[in-house]
Amino acid sequence: MDIYQVAIRPLLFNLAKTDPEWLHQQTIRSFSWLSQTRNHPLSSWLNNRLQRSLCLHDTSLEQTLFGLTFPNPVGLAAGFDKDGVAARVWSSLGFGFAELGTVTYLAQPGNPPPRLFRLPLDKAALNRMGFNNSGAAAMAARLTQQQQDFTQSIPIGINLGKSKITPLDAAAQDYLNSFRLLQDLGDYFVVNVSSPNTPGLRSLQDAAMLGAILDLLQQANNSQKPIFVKIAPDLEWVAIADIITLAKTYKLAGIIATNTTIRRDQLKTQVIEQTGKSPEDEAGGISGAPLRDRSTEVIRFIWQQTQGQMPIIGVGGIFNPEDAWEKITAGASLIQVYTGWIYEGPLMVSRILAGLLAKLEENGLTSISEAVGLHGNG
Repeated sequence: MDIYQVAIRPLLFNLAKTDPEWLHQQTIRSFSWLSQTRNHPLSSWLNNRLQRSLCLHDTSLEQTLFGLTFPNPVGLAAGFDKDGVAARVWSSLGFGFAELGTVTYLAQPGNPPPRLFRLPLDKAALNRMGFNNSGAAAMAARLTQQQQDFTQSIPIGINLGKSKITPLDAAAQDYLNSFRLLQDLGDYFVVNVSSPNTPGLRSLQDAAMLGAILDLLQQANNSQKPIFVKIAPDLEWVAIADIITLAKTYKLAGIIATNTTIRRDQLKTQVIEQTGKSPEDEAGGISGAPLRDRSTEVIRFIWQQTQGQMPIIGVGGIFNPEDAWEKITAGASLIQVYTGWIYEGPLMVSRILAGLLAKLEENGLTSISEAVGLHGNG
């Protein structure tokens, strides 16, 4: 029995009707304590319990990509641990890697609340957080301290965004400022130009503007850290093709597909309870199940356009082993979860990994890398 799905989630979501952002804050606070007190006897005991309950290790799930070793392909997407306060606990929850952020060069409060909403009919969330975070310098100080105390067992990525008050024509320098502070502290980096919640940010997906950002970052990339770009699911195919060309030109490690969507046409939810308004009347990006098919289409397109030569991290609407398998066989070497993890609970990662092992056996494969792009041509 999954006590989270049977009792905890119904209590928090339906009976107590807890505010999603408040619940997130309490959760990250607990994980932060576990991460920062790993040597405390109680914390050590809890971490060990989590590892025994939630982790699944199998060599057939391991991959080495862009110079990093991933114990399994399921990662935590950016947005959950914006400030890197729980970086050391994600491996205990079964993840094969975790992405911190989105972090901006300047600390910022984000958009005014309410700014995070559940859409349970759609197994989705609507968020307009607006890159709320304590800034790149604060994250750098925190991760520096953690590195001194603890060797990380899974790759840690850092997702970089533009500070809201920075003009668009100064965006490249803003990303560079963050990268310089953090480049020795992350295993890979992501240029986030696809959130719908910072005014004008998505315009940075334009080839000329994105090229300026990538050019500056790679010039400063003395450590040769893998750099990704994260794209929106709402781009036209020609725009995605332009980004693929840029990724090749600037020798990026790969592409993350995709961020949240601004589309509302497939939603069942008519009214958001907290505001009394329809999703169409609320700003923000939609994540979760409504994103599943489109993100898979984008993954398959990138796989086909690059002939499988560019690593893809697939994210959007992953709730179960079938969703994960679909993303991987479409061309994603790695996948990330966030909204699905909120709905399905902490056992989801091990369930997905067990399901992937079963899929490998069914298809006569011995390694997850053999499954990448298996159905990439449709």
